[in-house]
Amino acid sequence: MKPLPLARRTLVLAAVLLPLLLLFIYAALRSGPLAPVSVTVVAVESHPITPALFGIGTVEARYAYRIGPTIAGRVRRLEVQVGDAVTAGQVLGEMDPVDLDDRARAQDALLRRTEAALAEARARQAYASAQAQRYDSLRGVRATSEEMVITKRQELQIADAALAGVRQDMARARADREALAAQRGNLRLMAPVDGVVTLRDAEPGSTVIAGQAVVELIDPASLWVNTRFDQTSAAGLAAALPAQAVLRSRSGQALAGRVLRVEPKADAITEETLAKIVFERQPNPLPPLGELAEVTVSLPALPEAPIIPNAAVRREGDRIGVWRLSGDSLAFVPVKLGVADLDGRVQVREGLSAGDRIVLYSDKPLGVRSKVRIVDHIEGVAP
Repeated sequence: MKPLPLARRTLVLAAVLLPLLLLFIYAALRSGPLAPVSVTVVAVESHPITPALFGIGTVEARYAYRIGPTIAGRVRRLEVQVGDAVTAGQVLGEMDPVDLDDRARAQDALLRRTEAALAEARARQAYASAQAQRYDSLRGVRATSEEMVITKRQELQIADAALAGVRQDMARARADREALAAQRGNLRLMAPVDGVVTLRDAEPGSTVIAGQAVVELIDPASLWVNTRFDQTSAAGLAAALPAQAVLRSRSGQALAGRVLRVEPKADAITEETLAKIVFERQPNPLPPLGELAEVTVSLPALPEAPIIPNAAVRREGDRIGVWRLSGDSLAFVPVKLGVADLDGRVQVREGLSAGDRIVLYSDKPLGVRSKVRIVDHIEGVAP
């Protein structure tokens, strides 16, 4: 077999390589570094916006009462369990009186003796007073001596002093008896308000110290959500704003509420602002204390202004802006953003006008020299 001439071999090689070269160029232009970037585009719209704040909080009670003895002692009985509803003045339990009852009986006996001594002192004082008056009369008719008159007056002074002393003893004995009665009354653990028992921290027979809580109850009408908001988006948060709370145990059920107050002290570590959210109506059944809740606070509506999706905002170096399309040209436009709502829209204060077209999503990072291809949807990106 004779070898092919050089010219013919060149033509055959060119016929093979040319399609490959064309295929490479096509691939480079379609999917390589020279290929246009697929983007989705939205137009800037001008609408009023109703901003809102989102925070996470925990259910707490504004008023919680920790009920326990004023002196150390042993729990004698408890008549309530966790979850029981109680009324103001209801006896929840009692501490062991130990020797208080015996001391009270001894004090009663002392009171009786003091009352008898008081009666005797009054009788002595009355007799001394009568004698002093009688001898004063006798002195007027010169029937007795001056020394006897002085003696009877001294006896009256002694009787008056003795009566005053007994009266002081009586007052002290009564005060001691009242103190014992107060101590005995403090041994009864009573509910100060209508509420629900949330803690039973001791059992009958256990010993507790003064001030230690035996029973804890809350006022169910004082439930609120202690909520944390990111400080960067907490502008406008104020008392009386309407709010909604979604408890973790009741997903999808929004409970109406309002902002009771914004705490004057923020959390410097987490950089969060704290606010108390109260329910417009008491939840039924009551949520457990400490349950997490998702809170949304509605801020006052703002007038019409250009708005864009949050997803269109980009950061290039130290600038925040969007990629704007003008015909086929692409430019990065710095913008000044305002407040945002919970639907993913943000207000534009400066940099854009209604009707401008901006890039929402792109399948690759963009640059000023990037060529773009507008598509309806980019795979892997939510519409």
